[in-house]
Amino acid sequence: EDTLTIAGREFGSRLFLGTGKFPSNAALRDAIVASGTRMVTVALRRVDLEAADGEGDILDAIDTDEVLLLTNTSGAVDADEAVRLARLARSAGLPDWIKVEVTPDPRYLLPDPIETLRASETLVREGFTVLPYCSADPVLCKHLEEAGCATVMPLGSWIGSNQGLRTKAALEIIVEQSLVPVVVDAGIGAPSQAAE
Repeated sequence: EDTLTIAGREFGSRLFLGTGKFPSNAALRDAIVASGTRMVTVALRRVDLEAADGEGDILDAIDTDEVLLLTNTSGAVDADEAVRLARLARSAGLPDWIKVEVTPDPRYLLPDPIETLRASETLVREGFTVLPYCSADPVLCKHLEEAGCATVMPLGSWIGSNQGLRTKAALEIIVEQSLVPVVVDAGIGAPSQAAE
């Protein structure tokens, strides 16, 4: 098997599945099963433990015996807010695995490299397993690795753009230099792009 190992944990799939834009928990649950993913990202801001719509909370769609729940700090505009969200996730009993997302630009959701590094350094010191969403910048990725991040997650293209690997040349350098797993994050909109 072509397993992926992150922070000593093996995953039988290299596909991470986001939980946004599903029309229902049932559709999300079906997508998780059909994809074979073993890691699902959830924005802490979308978790509602008191959901009253009869559908239940988004967490109800995720079988945490089968997949790892990777809470992300989506919506954070600076390092302080990302750290606060990660601490809230921990205090709510969610796993210590955190996808750091610091995106002050609401239009393109581009990651802030300085604030991402700051948040990642703090969270690593606090014992989180940190997977940072970042620009496809080889120097930044090396700094994140040296800070103790379990992976680096450079963008393929902008979040939600479905443009595929617009940063391929930089990604090749990042993969060549990295001592931690490199996970291409964002902009993947088709199976062929994921395979690439």
